Amino acid sequence: MTTEHGPAPLAERLRAQGLRLTPQRQQVLAAVAGLDHATPEAIGARLREQAGPGGAAPDTSTVYRTLELLERLGLVWHTHLGKGAPVYHASEHPHLHVVCASCGEISSADPALLEEAAERLAADLGFTLDVGHVALSGTCRRCRESGTPQE
Repeated sequence: MTTEHGPAPLAERLRAQGLRLTPQRQQVLAAVAGLDHATPEAIGARLREQAGPGGAAPDTSTVYRTLELLERLGLVWHTHLGKGAPVYHASEHPHLHVVCASCGEISSADPALLEEAAERLAADLGFTLDVGHVALSGTCRRCRESGTPQE
């Protein structure tokens, strides 16, 4: 596989840092891409599920260390969506995270929606907004229309 986030780019980035491409690193990156917005625990569970009974899957500490490395390499981003552990996603498509406070649904939105706010923050405060880590909280259409109370 030679996609932007497949083994070839990962191997190149690791070698540039003097590191090796391990099966665990490949597995964690593939799980992040396959799950989209997953916690480290969910990534570990996916890997254990894929390994099957008696199969070898990276342990939790390996998943966390690998996610940290992949983020340093620019292959994944993490976002705090409110309570709980951060979620990880592939960095190939920068996006905003829109989280429903009622049902927990996570949607992705075009970062251009915040361009005006980002420009204002830069002009007024000298602050550069990193949209890959932005999570907006509110109520989704389905919950709003059904009258589901916000938690």
